[in-house]
Amino acid sequence: MAPVKVAILDDYQHVALTAADWSSIRDRVAVDVFDETLSDEDALVRRLEPYPVVCAMRERTKFPASLLDRLPNLKLIATTGMWNASIDVAYAKKKGIVVSGTGGGGNSTLEHIWALILATARYIALEDAGVKARRQIWQTTVPIAVAGKTLGLVGVGKLGQATAKIAKAFDMKVVAWSPHLTPERAAAAGVGFVATKEELFEQSDIVSIHLVLSESTRRLITATDLALLKPTALFINTSRGPIVDEEALVKVLQEKRIAGAGLDVFDVEPLPLDHPLRSLTNVTLTPHTGYVSDDNYKVFWEQTVDNIRGFLDGEAKRVLPDSR
Repeated sequence: MAPVKVAILDDYQHVALTAADWSSIRDRVAVDVFDETLSDEDALVRRLEPYPVVCAMRERTKFPASLLDRLPNLKLIATTGMWNASIDVAYAKKKGIVVSGTGGGGNSTLEHIWALILATARYIALEDAGVKARRQIWQTTVPIAVAGKTLGLVGVGKLGQATAKIAKAFDMKVVAWSPHLTPERAAAAGVGFVATKEELFEQSDIVSIHLVLSESTRRLITATDLALLKPTALFINTSRGPIVDEEALVKVLQEKRIAGAGLDVFDVEPLPLDHPLRSLTNVTLTPHTGYVSDDNYKVFWEQTVDNIRGFLDGEAKRVLPDSR
């Protein structure tokens, strides 16, 4: 029997084949690895048409119904994580396409949240670039202290609560708001309750977003909200870009109406090379690496191999639900 063709998508770091042991299925599959993300559907169809199995790294490549209709050979999407908003899982199921997911390892997103908060507050990236550029002036910024400041969380689920716990170690006051947060739930999470989004933005020295992207949260953070931030405030987003009005945020940063921002997520990813965020000095940018770590990738790819093996054996594993 000819090997089953497998496409690994968006392997930016070229680690998919080394982060896990593929030997158990090596003789049963023919693997091609792609490191360039395609957003054009016609180009995706040309790339993926021959493959019965496609491995998707989180939400880097989108699989809407329109694309699934044009991939008649596709039988398995092996994604990472147990939820992927970029895949129309319900439609895939209707077409007989299995969508399998994985667990994860470590606390990479929580670690990245605080790396980004502290890097932004202390101008780490700016000063690092200056030192490496042999800048004659030794110091050029005054870092923003976090002790005694107010951290405002938009969303206080599992990650929000963990973020709050670390904030308290820095002697910060933590308050929270979300569309469905109650005083009782806030108290159980160990944070102060703020009744309105407007109050949160007015009170906070640092605002950090911790919501899942959905139709109800898309563009939840508006230009009006951003205008309420203090001139000394920092804005952090490690959740999803479209939760925020990105154009309004860019304008606020360009006009220096807040002290800065730390962003790991964007409306379009990879961030276009000519995007205005790339030229600003008051924003710390990371390329959506909040979920990326050696421990996480190890679990991702080990379980991806296991999912492919299960599919080849006729026993689908870790099948994603139709909805979250």
